[in-house]
Amino acid sequence: MMKKLIIFDLDGTLINSIKDLATSTNYALEQLKFPTHPTDDYNMMVGNGINKLFERALPQGEKNEQNISKMRELFLAHYDKHNTVYTHPYKGIPEVLKTLQDKGYLLAVASNKYQEGTEKLVNHFFPNITFNQVFGQRNNIPSKPDPKVLLEILENTNTSPEEALMIGDSNVDMQTANRANIEGCGVAWGFRSIEELKSQNPTYIIKETTDILSILNLKI
Repeated sequence: MMKKLIIFDLDGTLINSIKDLATSTNYALEQLKFPTHPTDDYNMMVGNGINKLFERALPQGEKNEQNISKMRELFLAHYDKHNTVYTHPYKGIPEVLKTLQDKGYLLAVASNKYQEGTEKLVNHFFPNITFNQVFGQRNNIPSKPDPKVLLEILENTNTSPEEALMIGDSNVDMQTANRANIEGCGVAWGFRSIEELKSQNPTYIIKETTDILSILNLKI
């Protein structure tokens, strides 16, 4: 069936945000006198929301609700001011989004980043793209891999699962797609490995951003 809705993960899929996420998390750790981590280590810590990020970043024996809450407060104050210092769209993504928009596809974002941060970064980096839905982590809505966010997007856009494609860089994204009965497309340029993506049997795994257009039989 022809696709009409393309749902994107944000971090590691549309934008490379790892260094800003690492910098703000390390800032929070420093303020609490805990050891910090190299930027590359954060590739395996992100993807399940910021509270899970803090839990993973905190040292053994310190992974409690109190420290996670302190981390969140310090992180948000820092990240809200510094979330576009190093972050940038992956090469070709703005052009791909523009092509999809021009061809009449509905576009959406489903991220585990907190809602305010998701909206801010989407608006900052893609001001000329109209996303039909932009969802981050919200109160009382379970995070991916729970499929609720994808089912909500389908309902709001009057789209069937067969007409949608979920594009993301992690097993969390592919698992979410599977649970929503949506075809998944794993991207190899993000934070996680191809092996991790393959573990969830996505319909596609692509290596270049323009491959998004190829699997839809489009060209820039």
